[in-house]
Parts: sequence; structure tokens; C-alpha cells
Amino acid sequence: MRDQIGRMNEPIPRLGCGAAITENSKILLVKRRRSPEANHWGLPGGKVEPGERVEDAVIREIGEELGITIQLREWICTVDHLEHSTGQRWVAQVYSASIVSGAPTICEPHALAAVEWFTIDCLPSPLTAATLQTIDAFGSRLSSAEK
Repeated sequence: MRDQIGRMNEPIPRLGCGAAITENSKILLVKRRRSPEANHWGLPGGKVEPGERVEDAVIREIGEELGITIQLREWICTVDHLEHSTGQRWVAQVYSASIVSGAPTICEPHALAAVEWFTIDCLPSPLTAATLQTIDAFGSRLSSAEK
């Protein structure tokens, strides 16, 4: 019983989403300005709003952040990350995606410091925990991802 009571006091996980956007064997990463994981490079994405489908949230968030329209290709993984500094747990669905229209531009300068393309063998540091989990799951498929 004690174990069940302890679990009830844990914060409810937040639902997130993200995309590994690839083109010409490169992956698009953004550098975060805000906590958690400020100054870390990671996949673009964000929060899923109540009543919103995860797939729709990925497309919306990336459009808001980077001013591009993406097409989701396939589900890659579910990342599960406990942010120790806040005690907040994030669970996020991550998809592979490609750009349909637009060029990546920072549309939320308060949240993002940079956006750049990287090859898998020359990734920046540090990377967010979610990005590390996704790269581990995506593995060799990343270097051979379709344009």
C-alpha cells in the first residue's frame, strides 16, 4: 500500500512530441535557450495540447518553432525522461519527418538560440536526453534516411 501511495504523489508526466527531420543524410537540430536543458541541442518539438493528436502536435509545434511544414514518415520511439532539476517527467512520441515546404528559421527566439543541420557522425554537444534516446533508437537508419 505504501508503494501505491508514494506513486500518487509523483507528478503527472507531461506529454511531448518531436521529429527527427532529415535531408541529404543530415538531421535538423535546435539549440534550446530555456530550461530544462538550456544550451543543449535537440530535436524540434514541444508539448501536446489537451485533445490534440500527437501527430498533429508535432506538425504544429515545428511549424510554430521553425516556420516549416513537415510530413511525418514513421514513428521512431517513445522517449521517457525525468528532468532531475525540476522533478518533471516527460514522455514524448518521436517521428521521422521531411520538410514539405519552407526553410528552417527561428520563429521563437525566446525559446531557441540556433537551428542547424548536422551529419550523424558530427553531432554537437551537449545533446538533450530525448535526442540521445532517439538517436539510439533511430540508429543506422539516420545516416541512410530519405531526402
